[in-house]
Amino acid sequence: MKVIMFSVRDDEEAAIRNWEKKTGVHVDINDLELDAETVQRVKGYDGIVIQQRNRISDPVIYETLEKFGLKQLTSRTAGFDMVDLEQATAHGLAVTNVPAYSPNSVAELAVTQTMRLIRNLPLFDARGAEQDFRWAGLQAREIRSLTVGVIGAGRIGGTVARLFKGLGATVIANDIVERDDLRDVLNYVSKEELLKTADVVTLHVPLMESTTHLIDADALALMKRDAFLVNASRGPVVDTDALIAALTNKKVAGAALDTLDGEEHFFNQDLRGKDIPSKQLKTLRAMPNVLITPHIGFYTNLAVQNMVEISLNDVLAILKTGRSEHQVNKVAVES
Repeated sequence: MKVIMFSVRDDEEAAIRNWEKKTGVHVDINDLELDAETVQRVKGYDGIVIQQRNRISDPVIYETLEKFGLKQLTSRTAGFDMVDLEQATAHGLAVTNVPAYSPNSVAELAVTQTMRLIRNLPLFDARGAEQDFRWAGLQAREIRSLTVGVIGAGRIGGTVARLFKGLGATVIANDIVERDDLRDVLNYVSKEELLKTADVVTLHVPLMESTTHLIDADALALMKRDAFLVNASRGPVVDTDALIAALTNKKVAGAALDTLDGEEHFFNQDLRGKDIPSKQLKTLRAMPNVLITPHIGFYTNLAVQNMVEISLNDVLAILKTGRSEHQVNKVAVES
């Protein structure tokens, strides 16, 4: 049995080789994204694992995978919006993701960025860069005095809720599924009540049609003027232009963004000495009350290891049993 993995980073290789030794399954790696040309590399392999943000939309890719006898297409990320599920299903490909590689990795970043925002650290940094070391006008708030609103209280959002509760915050949440195991740390409310009430709104929803621009101009208008927005989910969940307008007009106090619409064109790239290919990113970077990180919520030692191991285990599960608990589309695979 042989598996091919695309877009592999140096920091993933140790986990890949450890898994290879444990299972006896050969894994070949490359640093390429899957597209209409690179799909030819899949010939002769039994399984495939990817990690990318660029859309896999060309029909040739799915047709070729089926022609080569592939039964699955595994993403070693929580997000799977890069895959055209309709085409994958039509060509008999079971698509899987890694929904819970390490909820703490993303949750801890959301808490860290919230702490930086409420302590006004970006504003102190901006003053300090100009050798202005005064603190007047930048009095902070304590976590225990705040209400934190979690939109999307799944594995990651639930972990966020528990962390904030442990710090003394009042936690409220909105989700299509209400979990009984979280009722000791949060109260479920409507989206509108959450936006009107929360001092911090933190987003932890998957990207799908119903969540695209979930936070738009209307949603931002409901938020308190001294509230902060934290997005550690997917970029298009927030209408970036609407957020820029709200920040410019002081309708919200600030934002921490670990993900942005169109981020595949600039995040995880060295653009030193080059023009940033995003007017939105340029505008946001110039705002002292905005924190931007290049989609690093997943990037911890345990999370990287889990993403590799779980994704490869999913490949084996489908090839051996015809199913995986992480399958996101309805395809019956013969083992």
